[in-house]
Amino acid sequence: MTRAFRVAALAGLAVLALAGTARAGSDLAVEQRARAARDTAERDPNCTAVQPFYWSVGDASGLQAEGRVGLAAPGPHTRMPVASASKWLYGAYVVQKHGGTLSAADVAFLHFTSGYTEFSKCRPEQTVGGCDAWRRNDRHVAADDGRFFYGGGHMQRQATLDGEAADDNALLAAHVNALLGTSIAYTQPQPAGGASTSAADYGGFLRRVVAGELRMHDALGAQAVCTNPATCPTAVYTPMPQTESPHYALGHWVEDDPVAGDGAFSSAGAFGFYPWIDRTARWWGVLARVDLRHAGAEPGSGVRSLYCGRDIRAAWVSGRAR
Repeated sequence: MTRAFRVAALAGLAVLALAGTARAGSDLAVEQRARAARDTAERDPNCTAVQPFYWSVGDASGLQAEGRVGLAAPGPHTRMPVASASKWLYGAYVVQKHGGTLSAADVAFLHFTSGYTEFSKCRPEQTVGGCDAWRRNDRHVAADDGRFFYGGGHMQRQATLDGEAADDNALLAAHVNALLGTSIAYTQPQPAGGASTSAADYGGFLRRVVAGELRMHDALGAQAVCTNPATCPTAVYTPMPQTESPHYALGHWVEDDPVAGDGAFSSAGAFGFYPWIDRTARWWGVLARVDLRHAGAEPGSGVRSLYCGRDIRAAWVSGRAR
């Protein structure tokens, strides 16, 4: 039975919109899931700590629920820098471009074991290749080759070698958008961190992955490597708290820590943008916000959003508020 309804609240509280199909059997109704997710977004301590934000959850058919929480919260079409959430987009682009078959070198570039670990940043007016050659961005560190090191140099080098060297911001965006069906922009020609987009646009990308319309669907979690230097001898640097030991696949995290993780796939950005797909690849979601104050803190803005997003995901899947 198809159900659609909208629940509106006063400014500064969640505005929830959902449309979905309650499935037969023992599956939970969309209304119950949405209520649990909304209550978690509004009241869960991990979520009150990161307000204001926008959140959404959907499946292969499209958006199922969304909400705005806190004063001056962004909306679904608010464009913002997504920092490292760019990595999942670029990883999906490379997988799509190569028909799902990657060389060993490309795999190393996309799960950050290539040894290109001296990257700092790009200048907005540069090309992809110009940024790669700037300062020490293209320096290969032999001691880091084969070991996980979270950073932008891997993807910068891959893009330079894979035909994107002449791309400026506009060309890089055009190439990525053409294959992924997105409408992202780049504020600097950095595949790993330069994208700017909206929750609605990024959610559309996640929907296409879940629906199997993009080859990333079959690459979720593929070629994953360990990431925590405290527990893994082949890891050098991770931005994640060392109390967690997730893996990293082709441009995205696998949240499979045996204690805290739930097996979801994600790509948290340093400014607080957190996209995810659950471990069954049935549900997708976005938590969208920009928090520059805590971008360099511990835990940083991205990890703080991860904690809230993980709780919203758990509430949605279980139908019980956190």
